[in-house]
Amino acid sequence: MASEIVIAQTTIDDEDKAKSLASGAVESRLAACAHIDPPFTAVYRWKGAIETAEEWRISYKTTTDRLPELEAWVAGEHSYEVPEWITLPVTGGSEAYLSWVVDESAAQ
Repeated sequence: MASEIVIAQTTIDDEDKAKSLASGAVESRLAACAHIDPPFTAVYRWKGAIETAEEWRISYKTTTDRLPELEAWVAGEHSYEVPEWITLPVTGGSEAYLSWVVDESAAQ
């Protein structure tokens, strides 16, 4: 079952928008849950310049089946021109927790 679960991550520069991206995905059952990390400093190159921004990371727990819909939804709701979107495979974990993620992110 672990291979069915992924953690998908994005970042955003507004705490309220982070909360909206997290709650909207869970309410839509695109993810079982979403964690919002405290703000951190991001340093990156954008359009030839080094930028610094305060950002919040949102980590979604979902299934590989729901991942394409979650990605499309986040892209549509996100304010960045090129939002971060990475996925990390879950290679193990509590069977009870992994089953919960599958159940809570299933389409209804």
